[in-house]
This record gives sequence, structure tokens and C-alpha cells, in this order.
Amino acid sequence: MVPVHTITLSFDNGPDPDITRHVLDVLGRRGIKSTFFVVGEKLRDAERRRVCERAHDEGHWIGNHTFNHLLPLGLSRAKDVHLTEIARTQELLGDLAHPAKLFRPFGSGGGGGLDQTLLNRASFDYLVSQSFTCVLWNVVPRDWENPHDWVKTALRQCLDEQWALVVLHDLPTGAMTHLERFIEEIQERGARFEQNFPPDCVPILRGTVVLPMDKYITEDSPVRT
Repeated sequence: MVPVHTITLSFDNGPDPDITRHVLDVLGRRGIKSTFFVVGEKLRDAERRRVCERAHDEGHWIGNHTFNHLLPLGLSRAKDVHLTEIARTQELLGDLAHPAKLFRPFGSGGGGGLDQTLLNRASFDYLVSQSFTCVLWNVVPRDWENPHDWVKTALRQCLDEQWALVVLHDLPTGAMTHLERFIEEIQERGARFEQNFPPDCVPILRGTVVLPMDKYITEDSPVRT
């Protein structure tokens, strides 16, 4: 039985040379393992890749968060978007990638919504055929929007979930200066941290569809021929 208020931390849109290092320092002091869902194009920079390598070496999991994070896959007009956004990033990850081939899509509006903008049919088929694991979320405190006041929102959202999978961002917004305070305050409320993901946030596991996916796929995505 999963204890009440289990917290899984994840970080999207990095790596950032300074902020990701700070996050790793905090997590190291606290003995917490997390997952970093990285943007592929950033891995072409040697310093950013070194930070990603450090995260991997310290026991954090590394996942794929598309190549350029510009347009949700469910809204893309490119019929080969699964290759340019998912496959290209996975190739850049190389041996940094988690064996389960973790992939996290993103929704429209930048608000962390879970809807049909997440994937188009070609992307979904690719994730299944290539044995990816699709990782979603259930807590989005919008740290990018409220970099100095997200902790209060995160605490409230986490305490509403038995097992919270939190999306934060290792970006230079100032938000991660409050990461350690969040960890302290949620632990004071009896929460524990877990690196694994809550099952209800993993609709595809190593290529097997284990939860309904219809609400996450745009069936009629206009594709360019």
C-alpha cells in the first residue's frame, strides 16, 4: 500500500547549466532522486550535456521532453513530428536515457493541462511501436508563472493527492531558489519522496497501453502531405 502523501519530483525543460546544478545540489543534500525530462536541442550544448550526465551519474532518471518544446505534438502539422521531436531527442540522449525510454509530452497553453493536444496519432503509434513509457503528471504548481509563490500552491496540490507526481522546471526563473523550502515543508507534513511514478500517471509502459489514451490523442491532426 502506497502511504498517504507520497511525492515524486520531476523537472521539465532543462538542462540549465546553473539552475540544474542548484537543483542537483538540493536533491543531493536531501537524499532525493527525481527525473529530469530534458529538451533535446539543449543537449547539443556541451555544458548542458555535462549537467545532464551529472544528474544521471547521481542516480536521477533522464527522460525525453521533445526536441524543441515549441508546439504540442497533437497540434503539429508535420506528419513526421514523432521523428523530429521524439526520435531525434532519444538519439541525443544516448546512454543517458532511462532503460524504459521515458517520454513526457506537453499540452497547449503552457498550463500543464492533460488533453488531446498531447499527442497526434503518429506520435502515439511511435511510442507504442518503439517501447516508450509515457509519463504524465497530477500536480502542476506553475512555478514558471509564480516563481516566488509556487510553494504554497504545490503544498496544497500535493496534499490533495495520495501520490503526487510534481512538475517543476529547472529554468532560470528564480523558482528553484525555493525548492529546498518546498521539500522541508512537505516533509514536515509527513510526506515521503519516491523516484518511481504513480501508476495512474503512466498510460503507456514500455510500449504497452495500460490506461485509456483517447483523451490524449488528436485523431484528426491536420498533417502536411
